[in-house]
Amino acid sequence: MSRRQGRALLRAGRRIWPAVTFDDLPAAADGPHQPLVLGLVGAAAGLDPGQVATVAAHATVTGAASAAVRLLGLDPYQVQALLVRLAGACDATAARAARAADEPPERLPAAAAPLADIHAEAHVTWEVRLFAS
Repeated sequence: MSRRQGRALLRAGRRIWPAVTFDDLPAAADGPHQPLVLGLVGAAAGLDPGQVATVAAHATVTGAASAAVRLLGLDPYQVQALLVRLAGACDATAARAARAADEPPERLPAAAAPLADIHAEAHVTWEVRLFAS
């Protein structure tokens, strides 16, 4: 899933910023992971590490929120209100990540969501899938 999203974001980045080279990405047969591409696309857009981290944090919660509205039929206004309440936590997480940007990767603040990863791996094997990515 991460590589599929990375390929899609890379296509968009190359199209929007054709003068920027994205050749610094590690070569992989099935494409680069989305977080690597997000960093490069963010740099191409002129964002600093804190801004890219903010984009990543907010994308993490808004993606799940969007799926919850579509799949569970939750009230979109209540979900948006929840996202507003989570904005401070997203910004704080992004700020911690930005401060750690020059540290070794293993020191980055990255809480895990193993059940989400396990479910994503299982989802790919379903005959009828809910989402393509």
